Amino acid sequence: MKLYNFFRSGTSHRLRIALNLKGLSYDYVAVDLRTEAHLQDSFKAINPQQLVPALALDDGEVLIQSPAIIEWLEERHPTPPLLPAGAEDRARVRALAAIIGCDIHPINNRRILETLRRQFGCDDTAINAWCGTWIGAGFDAIEALLSADTRRGRFCFGNTPGLADVYLVPQVESARRFGVEMSRWPHIVAVDRACAELPAFADAAPARQVDAPARP
Repeated sequence: MKLYNFFRSGTSHRLRIALNLKGLSYDYVAVDLRTEAHLQDSFKAINPQQLVPALALDDGEVLIQSPAIIEWLEERHPTPPLLPAGAEDRARVRALAAIIGCDIHPINNRRILETLRRQFGCDDTAINAWCGTWIGAGFDAIEALLSADTRRGRFCFGNTPGLADVYLVPQVESARRFGVEMSRWPHIVAVDRACAELPAFADAAPARQVDAPARP
């Protein structure tokens, strides 16, 4: 498999985690959003939407959209599972993931932020405030749900990482990048810390990718 992705992309980050948790290997193909490589015809031929990530399977088929790819992973490679067994529990986990995937990330992604800069003249301070507003709203809800779950273990659900953690950790990474103070969400911070101890998460971190800037 080939994973077309960008080190700092939150959707790419979540897919790297999911692939790692499933124990699947892939060829890393960097698509540099900073130079707008995703807008070139060569990448448009791979993903007509011109977004990362895209996963090219060994038979040549290309999957796009991280939620759809993660669902495909769960169906084709069910062990270890990213979702719990019970229908209600699965709904709870999916809801946690959806708060990030549907409500936080889409309005804070690169396309939106570039539009705010170019069309509305927003500077970095305004961009960080925009991102902080929506991250804060979503994290407030997630923190409340984690706090109310008396069965919660080290992770968002139980004592093994799953779908909600796959979505949460990249969003925490993004929050810190935009200067969001995390101390008001101790349950989220604890889950992020537990995930960071696992190679599947540590190896997927943006700073560990081949296209990440070298540290001085």
